[in-house]
Amino acid sequence: MLLELRIENLLLIERAELRPGRGLTAITGETGAGKTVLAQALDLLLGGRPRPGIVRPGAREAYVEGVFELPPGLLGEPEFDELRERIEEAPSEIVLARRVTGEGRTRAFVEGRSATAADLQALGGRLVAFFGQHEHRRLTLASAQLDLLDGFCGRDALAARADLSAAHARVRELERELEELRERAGTRARDLDLLAFEIGEIDALRPREDDKAALLADRERLRAVDALISAAGGGAEAVAPESGEGGVAHLLADAERAAWEAAGVDPELDGLAHRLSALRLEAEDLGGELRRYAGGLDADPLRLQEVEERLELYARLERKHGGSVAAVLEHRDRCLGERERLERAEVETERAEVALAEARARRDELAGELSGARNEAAPRLAERVQEELSALAMASATFEVRLEARDEVGPTGAERAEMVLAPNPGVPAAPIREAASGGELSRVMLALMTVAGLGESRTLVFDEVDAGVGGRTARAVGERLRALGEDRQVLCITHLPQLAALAGSHFRIEKAAGADTTLATVEQIAGDGIVRELMRMLGADASDGAARRHAEKLLAAA
Repeated sequence: MLLELRIENLLLIERAELRPGRGLTAITGETGAGKTVLAQALDLLLGGRPRPGIVRPGAREAYVEGVFELPPGLLGEPEFDELRERIEEAPSEIVLARRVTGEGRTRAFVEGRSATAADLQALGGRLVAFFGQHEHRRLTLASAQLDLLDGFCGRDALAARADLSAAHARVRELERELEELRERAGTRARDLDLLAFEIGEIDALRPREDDKAALLADRERLRAVDALISAAGGGAEAVAPESGEGGVAHLLADAERAAWEAAGVDPELDGLAHRLSALRLEAEDLGGELRRYAGGLDADPLRLQEVEERLELYARLERKHGGSVAAVLEHRDRCLGERERLERAEVETERAEVALAEARARRDELAGELSGARNEAAPRLAERVQEELSALAMASATFEVRLEARDEVGPTGAERAEMVLAPNPGVPAAPIREAASGGELSRVMLALMTVAGLGESRTLVFDEVDAGVGGRTARAVGERLRALGEDRQVLCITHLPQLAALAGSHFRIEKAAGADTTLATVEQIAGDGIVRELMRMLGADASDGAARRHAEKLLAAA
């Protein structure tokens, strides 16, 4: 049950608080005063999308908060596992809230903790059943009629329908996969040839990062081979010429001999002589290394051409496959994987065919179960609706729920529902979109919602459900709504005095235009305030004695 509703800066309402009680609550006001603001506030609490311009002009954000009595065990159900972890305790009351900025961004809260609109939809949908102004128009759609029938079947049928929808989606997915496999089978040979070419092209080069780096170094060395030979040869001759005469090593040998001629006299000179020996050996070795380096350089132009060709292959493959050796190797791996997939395409096709047959069998099984539940429930629903129509001043009407087979099983099953009405004796039955007037359609909608659309919700909100009715019919609609309020909370936004007079509590919305802005206020009324509001709804002013007596008579009859 909705215990309290707070609204701030929503459309015309700057601030309002409502504490509706049990039973039937009427919400009235002049046309355009903002009655539907309350409906929009509840829609936000139920996870609805905010409409453009919903924030009151001049305000930064709108805020809606609802305090609800929580049915025992609701949060213990599996669909609320994640939400339950974010709430410290299982409360007896729960607070849902929604903020909407002027830019249209929203934030949702459950018990003061951040939540999502989906959380509000799941939770609010179990707490409140909301029926908008044009709900009766929606009933003319076959899909809405099927929804109502399934709701009447119960939670097991709704769960089966969800399973059927998932099974149908799986069938469609497998059908697409099989079609793709069959299409690829037609181009399989060509694709395998192309993959073999690309893999072969890469394997012929055997690309590696270190190989490319070595080739780049080789190319630089081969391009400068003459200069390298000249530099190494000149250095070898300067350090240790092949003739043995002259050069650094020869000079160091002369110095070494001179030093050793005085060996044994002074230890310091002996140490220096050892160093001269080491220098002479190093010079001779260095000269030999330079000569060997020069001799090892390959000046063969064919080798340079070979290196250039391999580097060009590297550049071409990198341009084709991503710009780097790593990208080329990744492309090769993808080609190998695709080749393997194509090579086993026939096996994959057979597997997909088997999986599709199994998925279709499962879908058809679920559709059969749902069809059985619908066929069993349809006459019971029609009987219950006809009883409700009798209470709504349509005792002579006949109502039927017909099931028509579809050409193929769809996500909602193997049949469509068509609700058929004969509003008066002797009038042929026809689909309700054709047979019912506006007022009759409103009453059919109320009857259907009473029987099939309420679910487990303890709070029912009707936004101008009485559209198109008046007189004694309006009284019958009001009495039915009051009867619903005997074990539920019913909030009804209405413009009919006959209905408002039957309410146990009454809120009036009044619009006041100022110099710069227009605001709407919400006030709970009682006693003479209700009489005056009923007079307004009757189209009379406060001084009209006859209207006052009429209003008082309406209240007395309630």
